[in-house]
Amino acid sequence: MASPSTATQRATETKAGKPMEALAKKSSEVEDVFEHFDRIYDKLARRAFEIFSSNGKGFGHDLENWFQAESELLHPVHVEMTEQDGTVNVSAEVPGFDARDLEIKLEPTRVTISGKRETKDERRKGKTVYHEHCANEILRVVDLAAEVNTSKAEARLKNGMLEIHMPKGAAEKTIRVPIKAS
Repeated sequence: MASPSTATQRATETKAGKPMEALAKKSSEVEDVFEHFDRIYDKLARRAFEIFSSNGKGFGHDLENWFQAESELLHPVHVEMTEQDGTVNVSAEVPGFDARDLEIKLEPTRVTISGKRETKDERRKGKTVYHEHCANEILRVVDLAAEVNTSKAEARLKNGMLEIHMPKGAAEKTIRVPIKAS
């Protein structure tokens, strides 16, 4: 019978002999995505309830309230994907976002574009104070037409258009792609 330490060591290795740390890392990335979706869902639910309350708590408009909350909190990211000369290109409209506001996670068959920005404005005119606070959040997951080489991907942001160029290639690990402002 194997000693407990040997059994423990075997349990922490995959069949290929690689540590379970890689699996744990992938699991934590998946949890990050789910946590992100949970936060967005909670924000939408709170806003939909605020709309419901402001409309006199009238029943039968649940879907309308939810869609209104979505339109106020989430901004659609229009995406175009093309494939040419051994490269998969994704163009996304992200008006008002800077490179520091955006994050791109690239997997061999999927790209995730997320971003959050907040603007605050306060003006004083005599005794009157005008105060505005606006927050915008985007999230778009795009399944790619082919597997890409994640380590050679490039992203550029210019005039509200995010361009991601990914050469086709063998599957590699998930990475974050730095965005270059043009």
